[in-house]
Amino acid sequence: MRIFSGIKPTGDTTLGNYSGGFRQYAATQEQGEAFFCIVDLHAITVEYDPVALHERTLDLFSMLVATGLDPDRTTVFAQSHVTAHAEASWLLGAVTGYGQLGRMTQFKEKGDQQEFVASALFNYPVLMAGDILLYQSDIVPIGDDQRQHLELSRDIAERFNSRFGHVFTVPDGVYPEVGARIMSLQDPLAKMGKTGSSEQGTIYLLDEPDAIMRKFKSAVTDSGRDVRRAEDKPGVSNLIDIMAVATGRTPESVEEEYGDAGYGTFKEAVGEAVVELIAPIRTRYDELRADEGELLRLLGVGADKARAAAAPTLERMYEAMGFVRL
Repeated sequence: MRIFSGIKPTGDTTLGNYSGGFRQYAATQEQGEAFFCIVDLHAITVEYDPVALHERTLDLFSMLVATGLDPDRTTVFAQSHVTAHAEASWLLGAVTGYGQLGRMTQFKEKGDQQEFVASALFNYPVLMAGDILLYQSDIVPIGDDQRQHLELSRDIAERFNSRFGHVFTVPDGVYPEVGARIMSLQDPLAKMGKTGSSEQGTIYLLDEPDAIMRKFKSAVTDSGRDVRRAEDKPGVSNLIDIMAVATGRTPESVEEEYGDAGYGTFKEAVGEAVVELIAPIRTRYDELRADEGELLRLLGVGADKARAAAAPTLERMYEAMGFVRL
């Protein structure tokens, strides 16, 4: 089984990243040959700071390892270190419809926020497809917000295979049963993201315990006092999902224990559980991030492994499309 997923080195990593991504990565690496990519080329689709990109890449690599990825058994690498990704993106552009890209939700949302809309923002879903398809990925562990991108990748793979012969495995998405999309503590209808979310509504994986507790104590809840999930109670439902993720329990068992506890008691309990979850992650992250030389060495090892894995697929693409090869 081949496994692939990627994450952008932008913003500070959050509890939402852990819930929808990192914990899945650590779990799925046990299921087969896994590739996890820091998609730094995706980070330049909007205005960015080059110095921050450099630092964020090393930050994110440290966090991926701190949350459970093992570089000795899993290929963890930076996208820009494997030029096959950029090449595959150009080739796949030949089987990607303009209309499909224009309908991508994230393009429309991010484009509306930019004074200058780069063509890279429009085209980056093709690059994402290349990321996934180069490794003949069987499964892609991702958060709920990436469903549309994976479906496009599947469409591109099927269209390429139909036109040029079978080259790609058509991948399936793997989504967390609980916590696929963690929402802001201040606006439970908005995703808790690395960018664009309120500070008070976002739990960062490097937050101090006191800051985490303050944020949970001020979390927006709903009318009533019973701690149970419901469509008309997005705030409480979000807190229940966070508690389930932090403790490894089911939402139903959380409801059973805290159903009549009241919102104040429950918010404090969720905060304490998250503090306990994050504490060893922060400790391990600090240890890793302090040794930049070792991080660069490990990234080099990952890049070598990724290049070797991607090369056969890229060669098959060129041959299937009719290019003269030397």
